[in-house]
Amino acid sequence: MRRAVVIRSLLFSLVVLVLSYASLGQVVISVSFGPPALPVYEQPVCPEDGYIWTPGFWDYTDDDGYYWVPGTWVEAPQPGYLWTPGYWGWGEGAYIFHEGYWGEHVGFYGGINYGYGYGGRGYEGGRWDHGRFFYNTSVNRVNVTVIHNTYNTRVVENNATRVSFNGGSGGVEARPTPEEQTYSRENHVGRVAAQNQHIQQARSSPELRASNNQGKPPIAATARPGDFKSAVAARQAGGEYHAPPVNAAHNGNEARRQSETRPATNNHASDLQPHKSTPPNSGNPAADQRYQQQQDKLAAKQNQEHQKLQQQQEKEHQQVEKKSVNEAQKQQLEQRHTQQTQQLEQKHSIQQQQMQQRQQPRQTESKPAENHPSEQRPH
Repeated sequence: MRRAVVIRSLLFSLVVLVLSYASLGQVVISVSFGPPALPVYEQPVCPEDGYIWTPGFWDYTDDDGYYWVPGTWVEAPQPGYLWTPGYWGWGEGAYIFHEGYWGEHVGFYGGINYGYGYGGRGYEGGRWDHGRFFYNTSVNRVNVTVIHNTYNTRVVENNATRVSFNGGSGGVEARPTPEEQTYSRENHVGRVAAQNQHIQQARSSPELRASNNQGKPPIAATARPGDFKSAVAARQAGGEYHAPPVNAAHNGNEARRQSETRPATNNHASDLQPHKSTPPNSGNPAADQRYQQQQDKLAAKQNQEHQKLQQQQEKEHQQVEKKSVNEAQKQQLEQRHTQQTQQLEQKHSIQQQQMQQRQQPRQTESKPAENHPSEQRPH
């Protein structure tokens, strides 16, 4: 049964990798002026067990400017994963958007107080326990007659400021902690398909543009992604709305071009570090030796896949150099290589997690039983 669960989790994670955004946690757009303040709105009731709150945020297009992406409840891509919201931050002369992601820990999201458990550091809206998500009803609206895995720990949320960006003039002054920096290097997956569709729908809704709603969107939050018909409207804007400067569109385009030409990590298979196995120490030498052999075998296979992808990408680069291709085609090739490389590394990370999960029961069985004081679990 445990093996079947692990396999299902692995297969689902691979599907998520294909459907989610290609560049995990990287800069995707930058503009010359900051987003409006975060509107004040009420969170819808959680629709179903296993859904996690993802706060609303201001997104941007050159044609329409800032538009509001409603907060919504999203089913976690796999048990144990939490959502780290994206955020706008000042850097290199522009406001830059950093994508959110799913992972085992909540990383840095600019110190932005999105509310409902996202107070600027970490997440206090709930926690995973033995494969189930327990909701903190102090900050989340949950129907406890339907969802019983809840607890109530008081959280003081300072909503005095509704600032929606980090740094710059009037922005939140926060920097990632060493712990948050560590979390940013852990295994991540990007937005799931439902989140991407939710954003696309918000982008195509004129009433969500800041220029039309003056920072008070009529669709501020939804119970499920894309469910705009039964939405919650903002009670008020988070602050006085200021129209963008006349030359904002030109400056935004220029800033975005500069952002997209910056090198990113793991753009090509040649950027990947070789996989190495970690010697286990469970106290059972025979089991450790078997596990070490399995690790070595997996690492060798993964390094072969690195090499194969690297050879393929180098061959495509050579073909491009021989042909007369325009810059747009070159960029498409680079984007494809980045996606291939990141998906391969994500696949390898999941394979390593799967092996560790299979090994944990054996390591536990090899150790003598220990008496631990019972821990209070959320109810």
